[in-house]
Amino acid sequence: MATITKRGNSYRIKVSCGYDIHGKQVIQSKTWKPADGMSAKQIEKELQRQVVLFEEECMHGNVVATVKFEEFARQWFKDYAEKKLKTQTVRGYHYLEPRIYKALGHLRLDKITPRHVQKFVNELCEMKCGNNSEKKLSAKTVKLHLSLVSTIFDYAIKMQMIKDNPCKNVTLPSPEKRERNIYTVEE
Repeated sequence: MATITKRGNSYRIKVSCGYDIHGKQVIQSKTWKPADGMSAKQIEKELQRQVVLFEEECMHGNVVATVKFEEFARQWFKDYAEKKLKTQTVRGYHYLEPRIYKALGHLRLDKITPRHVQKFVNELCEMKCGNNSEKKLSAKTVKLHLSLVSTIFDYAIKMQMIKDNPCKNVTLPSPEKRERNIYTVEE
């Protein structure tokens, strides 16, 4: 059963989608704004149609939850990584978490774009590692961060929470060429 609330010149539609595993009611909401020039009767008819469509979306699980990236990533660690991956891999991933959460954790999972991820990668390339203010993060470390974020997004796709992985369109910067010290015959 849907609840409709008029808010200015728009309507908020709320639908109960059952209960979660903790017994808490799951409520999804959607805002619908009628087109300019619609009569009161047309608005009422279209509003009822929007309610029916939204209820069907909720019933079939097609409504994207408003989950923050950090919340979903922590769930991924608990449900997938700690059960399927080796302990050393999970430990390495936990080391990368703070930088990832600082950049992307506050964003909704479904609202993260390739632009957000590209900005994160670019910031990592400029970031200094640890207490050594001279040395930047290596290209391999930047790639590891992107790989972890991409893996989490792939899992979100598998769980049907998002449609596309925003990491797929991100460009990694080329690693800086370092001059190698080669021994001479005398050395």
